[in-house]
Amino acid sequence: MADFEDNPFADPGDSNPFQDPSVQQATTGNSTSKGLEEFNPFEDSNTQNTGARTTPITSPPRPADTQPAVMRPTSDAPPRPPPPYTQSAAQPAMTQAQEDLMKRQEELEKKAAELQRREQQMRSAQYNTRQNNWPPLPSWFPLQPCFYQDFSVDIPLEFQKVVKIGYYLWMAYSIVMLLNFIVSLAYFSSGGSSAGTTFGLSILFFILFVPCSFICWYRPVYKAFRSDSSFNFFMFFFVFFIQLLVTIVQAIGIDQWGTVGFINGLSHVASGSVGKKAVGGMMLIMGFLWAVLAVVDTIFLKQVHSLYRTTGANFQKAQEEFARGVVSNPGVQTATKSAASGAISGAFTTPQQNQM
Repeated sequence: MADFEDNPFADPGDSNPFQDPSVQQATTGNSTSKGLEEFNPFEDSNTQNTGARTTPITSPPRPADTQPAVMRPTSDAPPRPPPPYTQSAAQPAMTQAQEDLMKRQEELEKKAAELQRREQQMRSAQYNTRQNNWPPLPSWFPLQPCFYQDFSVDIPLEFQKVVKIGYYLWMAYSIVMLLNFIVSLAYFSSGGSSAGTTFGLSILFFILFVPCSFICWYRPVYKAFRSDSSFNFFMFFFVFFIQLLVTIVQAIGIDQWGTVGFINGLSHVASGSVGKKAVGGMMLIMGFLWAVLAVVDTIFLKQVHSLYRTTGANFQKAQEEFARGVVSNPGVQTATKSAASGAISGAFTTPQQNQM
C-alpha cells in the first residue's frame, strides 16, 4: 500500500520482477551453482542448473572413421611371408601361344631358305655360273675339279641331311679301304701264307672301289634328291646293295680275296709268334670295322628307301627317264646318225654296183 500510495499511477497488479525467487536465485547464486566466470567448457562435469532441472553439456559426436584401422605388427612378432606363387590359367595359354609362334617362325625361315636356294639355283642356271668345285683341288694342281657339289643350292632342305650322311658314309668307306691296304701291307710283311695276293688285291680295290663308289652310288643318290630322278634312285639301290654284300664278304676276311677280316685274322693270331699275333689283332680290328660299315650301310639304305617312297618315284618313271637320257645323249645321237647315214648310203650304192 505504501508503494501504491507513493505512486498513485502504479498498477496494483504489478510487482517487482527482481523480487521473484527464481531471479534472485540466479542472480545471487547458491552454494551449488557456478558463475560464468568459473565456467570451463573443456570440463566434462560442467552442468547447467536451470530451476529444478539440470542438463549436462556434452561435446558434439566425432565423425566415424571411414578408413579401416591398419594392423601394425608388434616388434616381437616375425614378419609374415609373402603369399605363395600360383600359376594363373592365362600363363599356360600364353606359353602355348608362344610355342605356336616359334613353330610358325621356324617354318617361315625354312620356306625362306628354300626360296633363296631356288632363286640362287635359277640365277646360276641363267648365267651359267656353276663351276665344278669337287674334289677341292688347288688352282696350281694339274687336275681340276670334275663335279659340282653344293648341298644348300642343289638339295631341298628336307633332304639335305640324308644326302650329307651319304657323303660322310662314302668318306668312311674310303678310309676303311685305305686302312685295309695298310693292314694288308703289315700282313704281307709278317710273312703270312698267301699274303702277297691279299696285298696286291687290296691295292687294286682301293684304286678301283673308291672312285667307282663315288660315281656309281653317291652321285646317283645326290642327283636323285636334287632333281627327283627315279632312274638315279634305282641305280643307287642296285649299286649300293651290291656294295653292301661285298662289305659283308670283306668283313669275313677270306684269304686271297683282297681284304683282311675275321677268318685270316684268327688264323694269323693262332700262328704263335708275338709279331704275327699283333698283326692278327689288327686284322681282327679291320674285320670289326667292315662289320660296322655293313650295319651303317643297311641303315642308310633303309632310310633312303623310305624317303624314296614319299617322292612319288617308280619304275615306269625310271624307264622314261632312261629313254629320254639315251635319246638326248650326244654320243648316242652321233652313233645313230652315223649308222643311219651308213645304211642309207649302202642302200643307194648297192643297186649301182649291181648294174655294173
